[in-house]
Amino acid sequence: MRFRNAFLLCSLAATLAVAGCSTTSSKPETAANEPAPVTIATNQIFTGDYGAVEDHGYALPAIPINKVDSRYHRQIVDYTTKERPGTIVVNTPNRFLYYVLPGGKAVRYGIGVGKAGFAWEGEAYVAWKQEWPMWHPPKEMAERKPEVAKYVEEGMGPGLKNPLGARALYLFNDEGKDTLFRLHGTPEWSSIGTAASSGCIRLMNQDIIDLYSRVRPGKSARVVVQQ
Repeated sequence: MRFRNAFLLCSLAATLAVAGCSTTSSKPETAANEPAPVTIATNQIFTGDYGAVEDHGYALPAIPINKVDSRYHRQIVDYTTKERPGTIVVNTPNRFLYYVLPGGKAVRYGIGVGKAGFAWEGEAYVAWKQEWPMWHPPKEMAERKPEVAKYVEEGMGPGLKNPLGARALYLFNDEGKDTLFRLHGTPEWSSIGTAASSGCIRLMNQDIIDLYSRVRPGKSARVVVQQ
């Protein structure tokens, strides 16, 4: 079911509320439900971009990238698609996120995806983005994990242990409503390539910083999620 239709159903909206990514702020192509074929074009892998980073007063540690499967290292790949440049395509089965470039290329990032029961698919757009966001877990998550209950109202401040990491991109549906799903960073680099999150799409912090710099929020910042 397409994302825009899914949000017309109250029952599904209730399911989305437990995704666990709720936050506040000071503010040749295959079908969308099939994995897109990809081959490495220039073997341009940005392994050297995972070192320690000083970012807005936070000292992000280096990622031991040699311990992460090389498939999930940020790289430029051949990518055949009808989607226009600037579109984000999330290939859930293969644990890849593509940022479409001109000329049949894309930046490919490794991702962590939602556990069974939190998976989602369809279309949305990046309505806004935030550096070092606050994290407010939904009440449903607090019921499952009492240790995060205190953050429902007061929120967890930005920092190296914040589940949203260094950046967050906020996805809204075509009606302009918050889907409660995010593309965000994570300090848990070892979770990339797995189904470990509570529904949102996570990238290594150094990768979400790179993606964040490329995305200009608005209806043109289209996101297509494949299952």
